[in-house]
Amino acid sequence: MSILAPSILITDDDLAFRETLQTVFEPQGFRTLTAGDGEEAVEIVRKEEVHLVLLDMHMPKLTGVETIRQLKLVKAALPCILMSARLDEWIVEQARIVRAFSVLAKPMSRREVTGVVRLALERTYNWRLDKLFPPPPPSG
Repeated sequence: MSILAPSILITDDDLAFRETLQTVFEPQGFRTLTAGDGEEAVEIVRKEEVHLVLLDMHMPKLTGVETIRQLKLVKAALPCILMSARLDEWIVEQARIVRAFSVLAKPMSRREVTGVVRLALERTYNWRLDKLFPPPPPSG
């Protein structure tokens, strides 16, 4: 499969956090879309080509887990990475039940989030992103 730029949907009710993740992924060649809540994320996935969703657990309207459940009805194989500043065993278990690709604790490092995103895209679509979009050099 030939891809121009993988599309990542960043879903979080914190605008500054969404913008921060955009500044992480766009310079690496990713197309980023953003949503402020789960309902908006589901609508975007219905209308746009989205390859991966990064989403917060605690949002208005729908939680991250509820959003993943709805996203999987639209696009079953869509890899979803759940993020939470208040990560606990219950959230991890709920993420497993809805088949989230991974769960990340906020705050996370740039290397951690980009590594999980790359792994999810490689495993889901069999893309070799290290050849298409080399990872950024380590920041010192």
